[in-house]
Amino acid sequence: MSSSTQPQMNPTVPSASKAQHYQVLVVGGGAAGITVASQLLAKNNALNLAILEPSDRHYYQPAWTLVGGGEYKIEDTVRSEARCIPDGAMWIKDYADELDPDNNAVVTRSGKQLTYDYLVLCPGIQIDWHLIDGLQDALGKNGVCSNYAFQYAPYTWETIRDFQGGNALFTYPATPIKCGGAPQKIMYLADDTFRKSGVRDQTKVMFCSAVGAIFPVPAYAKPLMDVVARRDIDLKFKHNLKAIRADKKEAIFEVTTDDGTREVAIPYDMIHVTPPMSAPDFIKNSKLAVTEGASKGWVNVNKDTLQHNVYPNVFGLGDASSLPTSKTAAAIRRQAPVLVENLLALINVKSLQGKYNGYTCCPLITGYGKTIMAEFDYNQQPLSTFPLDPREERYSMWLMKRYVLPWVYWNRMLKGKPFEGDVLKLKGWRPEGN
Repeated sequence: MSSSTQPQMNPTVPSASKAQHYQVLVVGGGAAGITVASQLLAKNNALNLAILEPSDRHYYQPAWTLVGGGEYKIEDTVRSEARCIPDGAMWIKDYADELDPDNNAVVTRSGKQLTYDYLVLCPGIQIDWHLIDGLQDALGKNGVCSNYAFQYAPYTWETIRDFQGGNALFTYPATPIKCGGAPQKIMYLADDTFRKSGVRDQTKVMFCSAVGAIFPVPAYAKPLMDVVARRDIDLKFKHNLKAIRADKKEAIFEVTTDDGTREVAIPYDMIHVTPPMSAPDFIKNSKLAVTEGASKGWVNVNKDTLQHNVYPNVFGLGDASSLPTSKTAAAIRRQAPVLVENLLALINVKSLQGKYNGYTCCPLITGYGKTIMAEFDYNQQPLSTFPLDPREERYSMWLMKRYVLPWVYWNRMLKGKPFEGDVLKLKGWRPEGN
């Protein structure tokens, strides 16, 4: 494994170079990949670094819940990938198809073989729509909606806005997902809308979750259960959505009980589906994935250092990693500096001192103008960036979610700049129109 510094590449070029070897190869140009690449180049602009990313569009996915709730324009959640690639990085516009860590190589879908000294894996999460029978054909019409894709999020708002009463179902799958709180956030916004439009008395709102709790962190589960009780929402735990029968407008759930599992059909007038998710197939099928246990299929990294547990020149972060914490953009912003510190230490033949404590944040929208800023660590202990009790619903945290966080994502995080201090200085800040 070489640690020699390669000649600096030209600034961003939205196509693959003829060069096949890179000192640092970043697989994935989403939040994690761009943030890591920007921070690496800010600390060492002589790195020969490439980003392998097939999409020419970059999405701010945390805002899709707000799109589904009618509070955000879908076009404001997307920018060109070329604008996000940091200067000094080479953009290889292709898909990763095969990982060969024994030969320090990645094979792309177009057949290119890219070799590296150091590999950073952060390709994001794979959405497995096909695992719910009938969903793909039903999605985007007749009351079947989901905020988990750019093309479908606007239909969620159309469905909620025009809802005339009946059964409104909101689901949570049996797999890890992006932002564990998102499936209930849209439910609370829908409930508010139903009350405002006068149809709540004719509506039964149901949260059908494959897991057995409203939220995995007890400190935040309690206030959320209070929200559920206040809103008279019907909780149906251990209900895993298996099929959509669009012709009958029925949702088929596999329900787990003490006596085993059984199939239950629940009629719907609208249903917001959170689909099953997993690591991308090229990760699952590689030597870089965890091979057994609860983290099977995810990139096998040390939870403290983010270094691969078998191949020391490989690192991973973000949604595709095995890190035992919620998969959020906020988690990435704390993971990235640790990975960068440790990768640069490895390049310079120094010990790895960076430690990630599992910090993540899920802004739990509990209604229009109300958000619980749920921050916690590996030990599921509440943390707070702000001098406030993070367990309480606050208007200020709604403003943070709605206005501040999108700005810092595009202007600080993706540019490799720290921003916690900047946020805390915003004492006199007011959003436009407020």
